Amino acid sequence: MTEPTLVDSHCHLDRLEGAEQPGAVAQYLADARDQGVGHVLCVSIDMGNVHDVLAIARENPGVSASAGIHPNEEPDPETEPDAAALRELALDPVVVAVGETGLDYFRSGEDEDMGWQRDRFRRHIGVAREVGKPLIIHTRAAAEDTLTILREEGAEQCGAVMHCFAEDRDVARRALDMGFYISLAGIVTFRNAAELKEVAKMVPEDRLLVETDAPYLAPVPNRGKPNRPAWVRHTAEHVAELRGTSLEELARTTTANFHRLFPRAEGAAAA
Repeated sequence: MTEPTLVDSHCHLDRLEGAEQPGAVAQYLADARDQGVGHVLCVSIDMGNVHDVLAIARENPGVSASAGIHPNEEPDPETEPDAAALRELALDPVVVAVGETGLDYFRSGEDEDMGWQRDRFRRHIGVAREVGKPLIIHTRAAAEDTLTILREEGAEQCGAVMHCFAEDRDVARRALDMGFYISLAGIVTFRNAAELKEVAKMVPEDRLLVETDAPYLAPVPNRGKPNRPAWVRHTAEHVAELRGTSLEELARTTTANFHRLFPRAEGAAAA
């Protein structure tokens, strides 16, 4: 593949190994282009890094950004953004999505009150609806509540992607029924991911995305190493094999899907 056709629909360029070094992010992006990756969505996870994420998108062609707070970021009265602050960030021209946001009960005790996570999640959905930009959804050990809140808050109005999807076919089907996209990361290449491989086969062609979630969850054959955007190609190759199609066709389809879900991405990269 010589022409850029793939999109890494979710990564954290500011957190890549050595990213703080001058020229490091640019080199990661050049390496990705060499593997056919034409666009990267750099995702915000907290108020401490959101401006770094926006700066990376402004400074690097072929990069767009999101604005939001990961559900595992503990609430801080001094930094927790209200709807107005989130709205201001989401309206930045380089921002194409709101998130990542959602629910994550995995790291919390069963009896811990997760009300603050749900309130924050609802706030993000409301802002996404207001600004007309899609949501990037993180869910772990919280699929039922995640889908319920998405439905209650009318997330279908702005659209969403279930990023780094690791749930079963039932959750996938319910998300698809709400009009959402499914994004597959390196987990799908793992030998023990049998259920997820079945999900990869059943997602409709027009709702599928691929991502790295770099620097996390590197795909086979680089499992256990710090991930990087170039390696989205390994995930795409594996998903193409599972679906019985070519890498070129899967790249064409997932790239078209990305730009359909995030129509501001081209303009954001040039902002």
